[in-house]
Amino acid sequence: MSGAFGVLISILETKGSAPREAGTVMWVDARGIQGTIGGGNLEFQAIEQARKLLADDSLMETTQTYALGPLLEQCCGGSVVLHLHKKPIAERTALMVDHRRLTPLYMFGAGHVGRAVMAAIHKLPFAVTWFDERAQEFPTFVPRCAQKVAEGSPIALVEKAPPGSLFLIFTHSHQLDYAITAAVLARGDARFCGLIGSKTKRARFENRMLKERVISEADLPNLTCPIGVEGITGKEPEVIAAAVAAQLLQQL
Repeated sequence: MSGAFGVLISILETKGSAPREAGTVMWVDARGIQGTIGGGNLEFQAIEQARKLLADDSLMETTQTYALGPLLEQCCGGSVVLHLHKKPIAERTALMVDHRRLTPLYMFGAGHVGRAVMAAIHKLPFAVTWFDERAQEFPTFVPRCAQKVAEGSPIALVEKAPPGSLFLIFTHSHQLDYAITAAVLARGDARFCGLIGSKTKRARFENRMLKERVISEADLPNLTCPIGVEGITGKEPEVIAAAVAAQLLQQL
C-alpha cells in the first residue's frame, strides 16, 4: 500500500522559538520530499517517522510533540507539534498548494530587471499582475503566481488595483514610468510605490507632478526611488532584484 500513499506532515502548533510557523506543511513519499518544516534534525526525524508510517499498513496518522532542545540538537528552545497523515499520492498537488494570503503586486516592465525580479519573488507571497505592452519581452515560462498583461492601458490597471497594493515600475520608457508613477501616487492608498532610477530621476518626476498638481508635498514620501534595500550598490539585474525582493518583504 505504501507505494500509492504519501505522508502530509503539518505543523499544528509551536511554542517559543521554532524554525517554521503553524500551518507549514511538507510531503514525503517513496520518490522523495516536497516542502520543508524548517530543516535540521527536527525535519530529519519527521521524515523518518513519515517513512515508518508509510511502511505500517495498520496506521493512517499520528501526532507527536518535539522539544527543540538538546535531544534534537537544535538550539531554538521551543517546541513543535507535528501531525503526520497518510494520504493518496493523487492528492499531493492539492494538499501542497500554498495557502498563504497573497499580497497584490503590480509590476510594470518585463525587461532585464523585471524578469530578474520575477525570478526572485515567484515563490514569495505575492499575487502578481505583470504588464508590458511588448508581449515578446515576457519569458517563455511565467510562474503561476503571475498574470501577464500585454494589452490595454497600464493606467487602467493602476486604477483597478485594490487598496494596499504594491507597485513596481521599471518600463522601457521614462514617459510611461512617469504616467504610471503619477497614477499610483494620485490614488493615495498604495502600500508601496517603487520606481527604478536615480535620485535625479526622482527629483524630476516629483517636480513635474507638483507642477501639474498631480500630488501634494505630503505625498512625496510615498515614492521609493531608487528601489531596493539600502547598502546594496550593484547594478546588475539580479543584484537589483535581490534588493527589491527584500524590500517587498519589508512591506508585508
